[in-house]
Amino acid sequence: MSYIEPAPIKDKENPFESMMSRFSIAAEKLGLNEEIYNVLKSPDKQVIVSIPITMDDGSVKVFEGFRVIHSNILGPSKGGIRYDNHVNIDEVKALAAWMTWKSAVVDIPFGGAKGGIKCNPLEMSSGEIERLTRAYTTAMSGVLGPDRDIPAPDMGTGQREMAWMMDQYSRYHGVTVSGVVTGKPLILGGSLGRIAATGRGVMISALSAMEKLKINPYNSKCVIQGFGNVGSHAALLMEERGSKVIAISDISGAYVNEKGIDIEKAIQYASSNRGILDGYTEADKIDGEEILEIKTDVLVPAAMEDVITLKNADKIDAKLIVEGANGPTAAKADEIIANKGIMVVPDILANAGGVTVSYFEWVQNRLGYKWTKERVRRRSDRIMKSSFNTVYDISTKYDVSLRIAAYMVAIDKIAKAYSHRGGF
Repeated sequence: MSYIEPAPIKDKENPFESMMSRFSIAAEKLGLNEEIYNVLKSPDKQVIVSIPITMDDGSVKVFEGFRVIHSNILGPSKGGIRYDNHVNIDEVKALAAWMTWKSAVVDIPFGGAKGGIKCNPLEMSSGEIERLTRAYTTAMSGVLGPDRDIPAPDMGTGQREMAWMMDQYSRYHGVTVSGVVTGKPLILGGSLGRIAATGRGVMISALSAMEKLKINPYNSKCVIQGFGNVGSHAALLMEERGSKVIAISDISGAYVNEKGIDIEKAIQYASSNRGILDGYTEADKIDGEEILEIKTDVLVPAAMEDVITLKNADKIDAKLIVEGANGPTAAKADEIIANKGIMVVPDILANAGGVTVSYFEWVQNRLGYKWTKERVRRRSDRIMKSSFNTVYDISTKYDVSLRIAAYMVAIDKIAKAYSHRGGF
């Protein structure tokens, strides 16, 4: 079985095609029948809206917004909203499908969705972003809902945007609906532990894999590409567990110190410097792309899709890759990475800590009750560790990579749900 639909994006990696190529391999290993295959490969719903916004200078600018519902067979669809100039429908389709597999692989009763607005939030005022967020929420009011589709923060969005979305949805329905989004401020029903959740899941995945590879965390080196929410928390937590973080990066470039970077100080510096590391002097600056080629025990790509490709895969010099970002490794690079003997903890497993704690937030909202941070962390860590072991066992049983094993776990669960529910 092969995925043969043409990719609409030319001369660059297409994240949807990358996702589907892995999906097809896993489906074949499972012996998935053609009917279920065709159901699972196609998104349930794709919504594209035009959003006219009055800018601060009085002009009207029209933005393009997206929301893709890949599946809701296991529960309401779940996925972030990203604000970025490069957002496109194929990226959103891929990310929505990844959310379906991600929720299933950690046994969370959510389906998958993703959304985005094509914009540059760094060039917009707070007022412009608020008007855009509220208009997008209104435009998607027929899609969103605590029992239908639940957004969360993603690239370019955070607690502030989720608060605006919750408020706008609540105004539209005339009642406060806390559970319509996750990643909210605590005062509005957010969960303790949510901000660090994805990075914490990356750390738990890394330590679980290091245990299998017999890598002592206290004698290990770690490289983190991306120093946003996921990368910074993953770096801090890996450092706390004994690993020496020798390189970090963001849009300003990469920063290397073989003696180890003080992550707490790096976070403080970025926080006081418009959120970026530009001008950071506690490490040597190199080109941002070169960080992926640094010799290390653990490499955590926690930035964008398709940063490990045919162009640089053979230059990767790590024992373990833990994918903090969604889709950081292009499908065409998988074989090269495997032939080098590098273990890869795939995105749908490694960064599932975020959706896990989002689920906890949603549950708390529905119960009208708040859990302690310790309770959130304990339950999240247990789920991430158990999920890694399940995927590892499938990988060993079928002699496949952890990536294909993770897809097999997720697809098998969703396929069985479809089979039991029937209706097609």
